[in-house]
Amino acid sequence: MTEKTSRSSGDAAGAPVILSNEPGSFAWGVLAKRHPALIQQVRDAFPYGRRKHEALDALLNEITNGVMEPLAPGEYDRERWADWGQEHFGRSWYDAPFLWAESYFYRRLLGAVGYFGTGPWQGVDPFAPFKRAELRGKAVEDELRSLDALVSVPADERAAALLHASLWGNRADLGFRVSAGKPVAGDAAAPALVADDSALLWRLLPVGGSSTVAVVADNAGRELIPDLILIDHLLEQRHAEQVVLHLKPYPYYVSDAMTADVVDCLRRLTEAPGEARAIGGRLWKAMAAGSLEVRTHPFFCAPLSYEDMPEDLRGELESATLTILKGDLNYRRLVGDRLWDAKTSFADLTAYFPGAVAALRTLKSDVIIGLEQEALDALERSGVAWRTSGTHALIQVRR
Repeated sequence: MTEKTSRSSGDAAGAPVILSNEPGSFAWGVLAKRHPALIQQVRDAFPYGRRKHEALDALLNEITNGVMEPLAPGEYDRERWADWGQEHFGRSWYDAPFLWAESYFYRRLLGAVGYFGTGPWQGVDPFAPFKRAELRGKAVEDELRSLDALVSVPADERAAALLHASLWGNRADLGFRVSAGKPVAGDAAAPALVADDSALLWRLLPVGGSSTVAVVADNAGRELIPDLILIDHLLEQRHAEQVVLHLKPYPYYVSDAMTADVVDCLRRLTEAPGEARAIGGRLWKAMAAGSLEVRTHPFFCAPLSYEDMPEDLRGELESATLTILKGDLNYRRLVGDRLWDAKTSFADLTAYFPGAVAALRTLKSDVIIGLEQEALDALERSGVAWRTSGTHALIQVRR
């Protein structure tokens, strides 16, 4: 099965699109195990009525035993998804491209719980209880308290620590350490950071350079807080004159960040003691002043490569000094959700992107490019599922 693509750099024809039809593969596990479990978690998190339960049951039966069905007549975005998925409907979910199947599952889940409807459940985020519980957890409290130790640290060391905190997301407590430049996991032979272009990232954002930075967020909760703290550092230390934080316009994947999640995180910061409160206050003022701006775009909830982004979004990102793409999903959309040779050039595959781009990603899927042969050999010898376990990460930059 092939996927329509316009990528001119790289040999897309020689890199198979990732499907989910190989039992035991990571992609198969997401569809066969993670999605059914998530349906149950959402069902248990809200007192939905009979019709919502029936819709969830129908979705579970379809992804488990049936074929992919189009959106129901009357859905506001039915034609858009019909155009995107015309070659996939009527086939097994497992035979569709993994990125498409994942994306469409979340759209269908939102439909089942009435998120886009006109009833009382309209606009109710089915993942909000999971996000808010994480923000209230002791782990976040400990991580925020650790910020106090960074106040007296030299700016370059603090920058490295906060960049690694943003990179590792829900392992941010490790990133806040002053020893952020050291491996978080792994060893000297197969370090946790499989690619590190952080020096280039900082060169692109010189102090006082009047830079505009676009940050395309990934997850909410415990992973969004380090992103916001890094944004504060960029503004406070004058690496950026303005930061534009791009968010999802509606729930997409289980923990993706929306405007409400940013507000929740800012409140969590401002309610904390010490340096965390100071950071929260600065960010709150930065939003009022316009030096930190949040934006949304429907494309961030589309099952498409960034190569297919619409012209208005392309223009926004092109005007930025640097676009930072956070997380695994953004990486898959940036380089293409394919089984690339891991040594494929990151610069070549991202040459289409409008302007300089940086990927900060913890590895949680099979896609990987831009590795050196020596590093790849060490990772393969390590005996761990380094591509999908979240134990490894990368910082890749193309100027």
